[in-house]
Amino acid sequence: MRSVRNVTGRAVRTAGLLASAAALAFAGGVAGAGAAVADSPSPSASPSDGGDAAKGPTEAGTSFRTATPFALDQRATASASTGDYLYWVLPVDAGQQVTVKAKVTLPESARHGAATWQLDVYDGLRRRQACRYGVQTRAAAQDAATVELSCALRTVRGWAEQWSNDPLPGDYYVRLTAVGVPAEDLGQPVQAEVQASANDAGGAQAVDGKLSAPLVPGAGSPTPEPQPSASAEQQAADGAPDGGWSAGWWSDRWVWTAVGGVLAALAGIGGYRLTRGSGRPAHLPPGV
Repeated sequence: MRSVRNVTGRAVRTAGLLASAAALAFAGGVAGAGAAVADSPSPSASPSDGGDAAKGPTEAGTSFRTATPFALDQRATASASTGDYLYWVLPVDAGQQVTVKAKVTLPESARHGAATWQLDVYDGLRRRQACRYGVQTRAAAQDAATVELSCALRTVRGWAEQWSNDPLPGDYYVRLTAVGVPAEDLGQPVQAEVQASANDAGGAQAVDGKLSAPLVPGAGSPTPEPQPSASAEQQAADGAPDGGWSAGWWSDRWVWTAVGGVLAALAGIGGYRLTRGSGRPAHLPPGV
């Protein structure tokens, strides 16, 4: 009977250890979930509402090769004419979920009909990227003062198969233009604004592997790490995001891996003690 009680006591203690470990894992999961909620996309300010966005470039390029660089959380503006193709470029790193927003202030002079504007985003290989959500194309009524567009990209992956069209780290081109406008309205002056923001996707979107160098057209070697004193404008001009490419190696996958290892070790110890205790002959005294 004493042997049975000892085995029972060991089982209770082991169960207590496992319960404690499970509670710790649950607490870590709750903390991780809270962080994920904090990192999840939330309604953000439009490019024209002031907000905290830093002032960016005041012009735009007219092609991929002449695209004007800007950084995340900057507001880039440009004066243009209806029918122009406007190009900007910004660096996007692995693990980021980027949302690009654009606003066009239409001319106050009389217009001859509705105008349709479109926002497109291309990666470093100039592949047009699909949007998870947002309005890429929108028609502005003849008397509309502004038109707003947005595109939330998929999570940028550190590595992908050659046949896939997954977003990869590197330069991303933003193109804004009118795709449908009465011929009489071509050439009328407009004011354009674009802004991009990013959220960290966390370890749930992490992959094993990364590119040897980001997709930065014209770069013969990986972009060097920016100096700590470099401004956002300098980093954008150098083609590197804030903190350098793939600067953050840490993700919450490390936490879950460690928690899983601890739980596996405790389960192994508990199973060993239960097996060893249940195999002792009942007529032997305790401790033998």
